[in-house]
Amino acid sequence: MSNAQVISANDLRAGHTVYRSATGGWVRDIAEAALIEDPAEAQLALLDAIGHATVIVGAYLVEVRPTPAGPEPVALRERFRARGPSIRPSKASRLQEKAQAHV
Repeated sequence: MSNAQVISANDLRAGHTVYRSATGGWVRDIAEAALIEDPAEAQLALLDAIGHATVIVGAYLVEVRPTPAGPEPVALRERFRARGPSIRPSKASRLQEKAQAHV
């Protein structure tokens, strides 16, 4: 079992899933996420990430497997989050219009 992890959160303004990069910024593609293999380093990086409360919300560690294409989440939930929204944008627009019509 690997101890490899990445830090995931949600972009505070757009709500997108984001990952902490090696430069300390936030990226949407998990392939660009900083891979942290030391558990103590992961905890320190998470504490630092939590300090970005004006940019992100809900930072936490995600267990991943290193692959040639970048980190791959171990948990099914995290694999879904890494792929992006599970609803097509056109369908989301129609649902949003219906919801607004009922207000």
